[in-house]
Amino acid sequence: MLSDNDRIFTNLYGIESPGLRAAKRRGAWDGTKKFMQNGEDWIINQVKESGLRGRGGAGFPTGLKWSFMPKKSDGRPSYLVVNADESEPGTCKDRDILRHDPHLLVEGCLIAAFAMRAPVCYVYVRGEFIREREALQKAVDEAYDAGLIGKNNKHGWDFDLYVHHGAGAYICGEETAMLESLEGKKGQPRLKPPFPANVGLYGAPTTVNNVESIAVVPTILRRGANWFSALGRPNNTGTKLFCISGHVNTPCNVEEEMGIPFRDLIEKHAGGVRGGWNNLMAVIPGGSSVPCLPADTCKDMPMDFDTLRDLKSGLGTAAVIVMDKSTDIVRAIARLAYFYKHESCGQCTPCREGTGWMWRVLDRMARGEAEKREIDMLLDVSYQIEGHTICALGDAAAWPVQGLIRHFRHEIERRIDEYAANPKPDEAMVAAE
Repeated sequence: MLSDNDRIFTNLYGIESPGLRAAKRRGAWDGTKKFMQNGEDWIINQVKESGLRGRGGAGFPTGLKWSFMPKKSDGRPSYLVVNADESEPGTCKDRDILRHDPHLLVEGCLIAAFAMRAPVCYVYVRGEFIREREALQKAVDEAYDAGLIGKNNKHGWDFDLYVHHGAGAYICGEETAMLESLEGKKGQPRLKPPFPANVGLYGAPTTVNNVESIAVVPTILRRGANWFSALGRPNNTGTKLFCISGHVNTPCNVEEEMGIPFRDLIEKHAGGVRGGWNNLMAVIPGGSSVPCLPADTCKDMPMDFDTLRDLKSGLGTAAVIVMDKSTDIVRAIARLAYFYKHESCGQCTPCREGTGWMWRVLDRMARGEAEKREIDMLLDVSYQIEGHTICALGDAAAWPVQGLIRHFRHEIERRIDEYAANPKPDEAMVAAE
């Protein structure tokens, strides 16, 4: 369990003002110049030693990602792009950072950009985040007015930060689609290689990081890499924002220690499962794109990247969606399949055609209007989509389907059997009358 003294986001619930003066009282902008005087390599090494892994879903080591940026310019500028396009169903952590603790993000942008020799940063904000964008823009304006960023700022390194408002497309959460959108083009993923660290925004070296990944960096430097790495579990260190929704008594966002047992997370912070622990049916542990897990695997499950990967699911964005026994699990996954069909950019044939096909089959299966042989056919199609597209949206569409079949095949088969026994129950009732 995380102690209050170890919390990074101390204004996550907006109890205090998000403004600069209140942020400084909470510790923001303290010692920033000293960190920068220690040099780029010192900052990157501290982030590496902390064990920080990307909080946007992939879990790639943040310090290692920063080290990919070129140390010497070949004439092109370098850029930092912060991914605030939080569109994953169930995920709402970055929204609260933008609303209530934006100065941690602004300070983190300055430090991270300095470490990667990127004098310009863009924060790409989800199209539906109107008030969040306004709150972030206000914090950016305060930082400019106070001389904390901008030309000839107090830290001795010129740095500009721009807030870019997206148009509301899930695919723009993918880093290269985001870069396309920033350039004014249609938001579609790019083929890789080349990777953004070499050819990114405007053809220049670019690093794309999640809001939470950047916002925790100033506190890591203030308290030391050893402090952060001592929290959590090996290779899964530090704190993490969890978004708990679904069939719990008190849905919430909470910062906790990485690796906290699932049951402790739910019972301590979310008031427990609605109807009691025995009423739990399934959990989606990391946002809608990761496979669901049945209740019997969840009791003592540590909530971290490696444990959930070994269970054939994922921590993702740590958006925990709890489903009790009242849930129509087949229809719930069918609804997610519809979401991914709708959000596919259409560039890749397996995704463009496959997501719609999976949704139509799942929709029939939710009613029982299918044949049992179609279950394996659906699973096979999901594997034909997974790993065969330019970006990970194809994987995101396939994994929920795979999790459903892996753990709840019996539920699909039961519906098929019931429908086969009584295919038109309404007509049968009319005839009986």
